[in-house]
Amino acid sequence: MNVGTYAFAQLLRVLPRTRITRAVGRLVDLELPPWISRVAVGAYVRAYDVDLDEAEPLNGRGAYESFDAFFTRALRDGARPVADPGHGLICPADGRLDAVGPVEQDGEISVKGRPYRAADLLASDEAVQRYLGGQFAVIYLSPRDYHRVHAPVAGRITEVRSCPGDLFPVNSVSEQHIPGFLVRNRRVAIEITTDHAGIVTVVMVAAMIVGRITVTGIEGRDVPLGTHRPAPIPLDCGEELAVFHLGSTAVIFTEPDAVPPIDRPLGPIRLGEPMSVNGGENGHV
Repeated sequence: MNVGTYAFAQLLRVLPRTRITRAVGRLVDLELPPWISRVAVGAYVRAYDVDLDEAEPLNGRGAYESFDAFFTRALRDGARPVADPGHGLICPADGRLDAVGPVEQDGEISVKGRPYRAADLLASDEAVQRYLGGQFAVIYLSPRDYHRVHAPVAGRITEVRSCPGDLFPVNSVSEQHIPGFLVRNRRVAIEITTDHAGIVTVVMVAAMIVGRITVTGIEGRDVPLGTHRPAPIPLDCGEELAVFHLGSTAVIFTEPDAVPPIDRPLGPIRLGEPMSVNGGENGHV
């Protein structure tokens, strides 16, 4: 056991994570003078090696209005071509594909060797039934990544479940020392009803520092807690689905045999790339 990471994990347990997150949320929403914005954003860009050449051009101010505006920046047109996935899925976000596997018949999934109840991630004991024998994929969005999440498949948003939770940071320390942190954190499950792939669910997992999640068609900069069943909101494959205001992880769930198995190797992945690259012949299931 690494003593340093263990000590840091114990510190995380006692920190007032929610209060810190709310305070930072207020700060990043503040409108900044252009020169302060350029200094703050420039420092972040250098620290995390962010590629701003891919971002949508700035307005006439020549600087982001707030740090949140920078973090939730849009991409310029054509920066992420959307592949034709056939009957499969595209990757919904820039990030790192951390885990792919089956949803076992007992509803359990394994992420980096640690077991989770899919029902806890989905925030529904009923919804998990449709995914037994299906597949899941976990995509981690790092601080340098584009933080908008897009529809992995064409369909309609038919249900959104917004769950309260903790706000542990999503990193290697939490993975090692905070049991079940993915299902302990605040999360939003978005159901996309499709014409050919059943219901695909994208679960957005929030993290410490801001922790807000915005969903297309749901009013509010943070989805109100509870279950929302809006009039069906149509989305094309690759269209914007939700936004992390400093966030962490997206988890996709698919029904059995509804789409080709996800067979990409684990590692870096970009929005718009197909999740099945070999016709589903060599999936990680």
